[in-house]
Amino acid sequence: MSLNSTPSSERVHISLFGRRNAGKSSLINALTGQSLAIVSQQKGTTTDPVSKAMELLPLGPVLLTDTPGLDDVGELGAMRVEKARQVLDKTDIALLVIDAAEGMHPEDEALLQLLREKKLPRLIVMNQCDRLAKDAPRVAPQGETALWVSAATGENIRELKEAIAALRPSGPERRIVADLLSPGDLVVLVTPIDEAAPKGRLILPQQQTIRDILDAGAMAVVTKETELPQGLAALKEPPRMVITDSQAFKKVSADVPTSIPLTSFSILFARYKGNLPGAIRGVKALESLENGDKVLISEGCTHHRQCNDIGTVKIPNWIRQKTGKEPVFEFTSGGEFPQELTQYKLIVHCGACMLNEREMQSRAARAREQGVPMTNYGILIAYVTGILQRSLEPFPEIAQLL
Repeated sequence: MSLNSTPSSERVHISLFGRRNAGKSSLINALTGQSLAIVSQQKGTTTDPVSKAMELLPLGPVLLTDTPGLDDVGELGAMRVEKARQVLDKTDIALLVIDAAEGMHPEDEALLQLLREKKLPRLIVMNQCDRLAKDAPRVAPQGETALWVSAATGENIRELKEAIAALRPSGPERRIVADLLSPGDLVVLVTPIDEAAPKGRLILPQQQTIRDILDAGAMAVVTKETELPQGLAALKEPPRMVITDSQAFKKVSADVPTSIPLTSFSILFARYKGNLPGAIRGVKALESLENGDKVLISEGCTHHRQCNDIGTVKIPNWIRQKTGKEPVFEFTSGGEFPQELTQYKLIVHCGACMLNEREMQSRAARAREQGVPMTNYGILIAYVTGILQRSLEPFPEIAQLL
C-alpha cells in the first residue's frame, strides 16, 4: 500500500465466510471486477485468509478478506478453520456465502449463530443462483437478510454492493484530536528521530494526527524533543496542546509549562480505539506485580526490532524500575494475540494504530472477560514517570478514573 492510501486500520473490513466451493473467491472477483482471488473447482483453494485493500463503491475504502472453507478437513484443515474464525475479531461486515443450490449446512448454521452472538452486521449471500430452477423457493433464514446472486453471470452483484454499503457501521464520528481543537489552534507535535524511527518518513500515528489537526482547521508544528524548548520560545502565543511520542514523555514534560496541556500519541489512540478508560484502570496492576508474574507485551504491527526496542527492551526495564520486581515477559506482534489470557497478571498493548477499532475492542473485551488488566504503552510510560495525571488533563472525564 502506498503512503497515500487509506491505512488498513481505517478501512471497513468486509470478510467472506462459507464452506469450500461456495464461491467466495469468485464473489470477491465479481465484487471488485478484478481477478484478485484464485478460483478453482478444487476444494480448499483458499488455504489462509487473504486480504486486499481497495475501493468498493458506493462504500469507499475497504479491506476485503477471503477465508478458508468452514468445512475444511484434517488436522491442517482444522487450523485453517480456526484462522478463518479469528478473522471475525477484525470484521466490520460479514458475508456468509452459501451455495444456493445446496442451501445451508451445519457449518453455516454454527457460524451464523456466532455472528449473531457477536452482533456483527451481516448478510447471507446465496451464490450461484444461476444454477437454481426459476421456480425454486428463495427464503432467508428467520430474522436474517439474504440476497441471491451469481458471481458467474453478474446477477444482483450491483445490488449486493449496495446492500453491503447499507450495513456500514454507524455512530458518532471518531476523531483522534480534532474534537479537542478549534479552528486556528496551534498544536506542537514532538516526534523523536532515533534508531527505531522509519527512515525518511513519520510513523502512522503521527501522520494521522497531523491530518486530523488539519481537518479541524488547526495548525501543526512538528519538532524533535531536542528542539522543543527552542520551538516553544519562538511561538508568539502558547500552543493549544503538545502531543509527544511516549518515549520522550519525561523530557517533554519537563520542557513544557504546566499551563499547556500535554498528552501522547499513544494515549490519543487508546481514546480513538475506545479503550482508554480500561487502559487507565489496567495500569494500576503494576502496584501488585510480583516476581515471576507473567506480563504480556503485545504490538499490533510487525517490524524489525532494534537493540533498544520499546516493546521488548524499554517497557520491561521501566516495569522493573517502577516495581522493583522481576516479572516474566512474553511478547506477541501483528495478528497474534492469545485466546487464553488468564495466565497473565498484566497486558501492555501498543497504541494499535495498525489495528482497526473492532479488533482492538475485541482484544480488550477478551482481557476484560478473563479478568486480566490491560493497559497501553503511553499510559504505562506516563504512569512510571509520574506524569499520568498531567497527560490526561485534556480528557477531564477520563482523568477522574485515577
